[in-house]
Amino acid sequence: MLTRMRQVLEISIPDRMAVVEAGVPNIQLARRLAGTGYHYAPDPSSQGASTVGGNVATNAGGPHTLKDGVTVNHVLGIEAVLADGTVLRVGPVDDPAQLDLQAVFCGSEGTLGIVTRVWVRLTRNPESCRALRAIFASVDDATATVSQIIAAGIIPSAMELMDQGILGAVEEAFHFGFPPDAAAVLIIEVDGPAVGLDEKKRQIVEFCQKNNSREVLAAQTAKERETLWKCRKLAVGAVGRLSNSYMIQDGVVPRTRLPHILRSIAKIARKHDVRIVNVAHAGDGNVHPILLFDDRNHEQVRRALAAGRELLAECIACGGSVTAEHGVGVEKIEFMEKLFGPSDLSAMKRLRDAFDPERLLNPGKAIPA
Repeated sequence: MLTRMRQVLEISIPDRMAVVEAGVPNIQLARRLAGTGYHYAPDPSSQGASTVGGNVATNAGGPHTLKDGVTVNHVLGIEAVLADGTVLRVGPVDDPAQLDLQAVFCGSEGTLGIVTRVWVRLTRNPESCRALRAIFASVDDATATVSQIIAAGIIPSAMELMDQGILGAVEEAFHFGFPPDAAAVLIIEVDGPAVGLDEKKRQIVEFCQKNNSREVLAAQTAKERETLWKCRKLAVGAVGRLSNSYMIQDGVVPRTRLPHILRSIAKIARKHDVRIVNVAHAGDGNVHPILLFDDRNHEQVRRALAAGRELLAECIACGGSVTAEHGVGVEKIEFMEKLFGPSDLSAMKRLRDAFDPERLLNPGKAIPA
């Protein structure tokens, strides 16, 4: 039903707002806004397939989360159908007297109501941007660069990392010219007023070179910028060349723990004899290990699931979480009692019961029974 609700109902540039049905693909809204001078900031890498309603359900982020924030920061209002059939509309007018229920619905994974319509905030396009791609001989050098850029007070609009495994798949599929021994690639973008961007770019290049970057390529035109980003946007689609089955995990750790979690993932891969390749929203510590296996081989499936559980447990041990944008669902529900105490879980259950006392909506998801 929701997949048929694909209409962009209204775009109001004066109000900096768009109204869309829940089944509108994220990319469809982006294309409708082309040429207006505005954009919808959340841009998950799956934006060609993921919907705005789905982005609300999991509070999705994307490459530009570091500067622009996640979905909840760009939702002005929602319309949702509750379990008893009641249609609830919250927003889009900002009223300090009302509870922020649209924020409650963002990330609730369909357990409070079925979101049918969303009012989203539109963000003015930046005046200018600088995009760079840096190649490193080690993942540690790449992650050290990430930490140093942030520590210097530079907040890039995006900072994406791809490791050697995913680079091999991308290179085989699309021939971007990555050296076969490149251990990691960072795609870094800064945007905003043109004044000062060249200085930020100079500092970023300096940090990359200080950390032994083999090459730093700067986009000179919009077309070159698009090409730089293309390798990241197409990365997951290229994984099919590595394995007929794969599982994408979604964990998050404090940014300073990024080198540790990537090293731990490598150890876990060796321990369970599972090949794991990585992409990451490195600026905010969000890692997406991709576990490769053959779903026709039960032993490979078992090992992949065990590796996935262990790496998520390590994210918690680092002071992070088992999800940054993909949600908890069924797969990660066992971790909720490790992440939260009894009083926290009790509050979540009471909130859910206030909207859906019979627990008819997405039963068994997100919150332990």
